[in-house]
Amino acid sequence: MTDSRRTVEAVWRIESPRLVASLTRLVRDVGLAEELAQDAFVQALEQWPRDGVPDRPGAWLMTAARRRAVDVIRREQTRDAKYALAAVDGRYEPGADAVVDRPVDDDLLALVLLTCHPVLPRESRVALTLRLFCGLTTDEVARAFLVPSPTIGQRISRAKRTLAEAHVPFEVPQADELPSRLASVLEVVYLVFTEGHSATSGDTWVRRDLAAEAMRLGRALTGLLPREPEVHGLVALMELQASRFDARTDASGEPVLLADQDRTRWDRTLVMHGLAALDRATTLGRPLGPYTLQAAIAACHSRAARFEDTDWEAVVALYDALAQLAPSPVVDLNRAVAVLHADGPEAALAAVDAIRDDPRLARYHLLGAVRADVLTRLGRHDEAADELEHAATIAPTPRERRLLTERAAAAAAASRATSGTPAPTAPDAAPSEPGRPS
Repeated sequence: MTDSRRTVEAVWRIESPRLVASLTRLVRDVGLAEELAQDAFVQALEQWPRDGVPDRPGAWLMTAARRRAVDVIRREQTRDAKYALAAVDGRYEPGADAVVDRPVDDDLLALVLLTCHPVLPRESRVALTLRLFCGLTTDEVARAFLVPSPTIGQRISRAKRTLAEAHVPFEVPQADELPSRLASVLEVVYLVFTEGHSATSGDTWVRRDLAAEAMRLGRALTGLLPREPEVHGLVALMELQASRFDARTDASGEPVLLADQDRTRWDRTLVMHGLAALDRATTLGRPLGPYTLQAAIAACHSRAARFEDTDWEAVVALYDALAQLAPSPVVDLNRAVAVLHADGPEAALAAVDAIRDDPRLARYHLLGAVRADVLTRLGRHDEAADELEHAATIAPTPRERRLLTERAAAAAAASRATSGTPAPTAPDAAPSEPGRPS
């Protein structure tokens, strides 16, 4: 790849969200806006290697795209030619492309609200946001989620068609409408991060590329919405969780649980950034939301030099608050883990068994993993082994299946040692079929 092409692609990744956002405001069609932006990108690939990279590459791309927009409007909407000429001046002048020089503004906010609109299915929101706001190609989005590129292309195409047919306006909602729309945006960002934090596809437990894109999008949102505490709370949560990435796997790539992680390997820069974002969220003078509460829980771990130094009473209290705002059996299960360390295994077992029959946890392997840990601490090793063996059959990745199978074998060995039963002549085989990501 030539240096000029690398430059064009780097500029595209940086400038494409603003370019598409500004063009969408002009042509009122996000699909057409993306086509115009891509036309400008192709033009840059042709001209920059020959003529050199312009001093203001973003402005150059905007001018090229706007000229193309004028041609399209003239050809397809002759009756609006006067409006088009007034709205878009094809000359390359600083005043003509002043939109490029504006800081992150309402156009970008309108774009991310559009790509995350609730009228779209969740998977389409994710794909369209990564494509238009993060500047990823269709192939890159497909690789990110281990989905065939044509599938992602169809999702993106259908999403743009749905937005057009539903006549979704390209605008920032009124103040009273923004919170509900923002919730969809934050959900998409956290979905992308969660897939990076604990991948549900393939043999890799951590997907740093996806986590990085989510954090980049979250940081952009803090610039767009600096007075929204949940935006800062989400950034804090992602950065505090991402700070542990180096310690979450060992040298062979096997998962390392939180209690066993080498905390000297945690990224202290990300910890500091995350704690600062959490401080911003909590000092805006508004009630804490679910993301900020989760960030506060993560902060309890980040502030503890050792696992046993964690303020478990505070963690339980924060989970109590989170359960009120965002009730979920997964929240209850995480609270049970905190109860284990704050109040002991008997209290934790009662908390786990209270949600054990919830159908939403029927395929959630961590329920068995947590219950097995509690049972082990109570000396009930045979029951723990059974829980772990079942959890291994529904674990989302091969690595987690192996970890759970190893723990099941250890629990079975502990049970035999306690009862005096001799060990089998050969170990049980681990499940060989790949786990289905959940």
